[in-house]
Amino acid sequence: MHFTNPQAEQLCNYLSDKYKKLTLNKSELANEIGISESSINLNISKGLGPNYIKLGTSKNASVRFNIIDVAEYLSQTVKTA
Repeated sequence: MHFTNPQAEQLCNYLSDKYKKLTLNKSELANEIGISESSINLNISKGLGPNYIKLGTSKNASVRFNIIDVAEYLSQTVKTA
């Protein structure tokens, strides 16, 4: 894996250790970012947020976020002191 910065790699390791899987669902992503699932849905409709995979073609198909993409997204949007 190649990350754009060391913080992204640390976040990826943290998420991988915490969830013990390679993808997050909307609820898990909302928990990590600190927003509601409806905000996640709004961001998806606006094309914002990390890349995602839609599992199916229906309107309410399940959505998954790769932890690598989540870590990259968070490392670019979250500023630490």
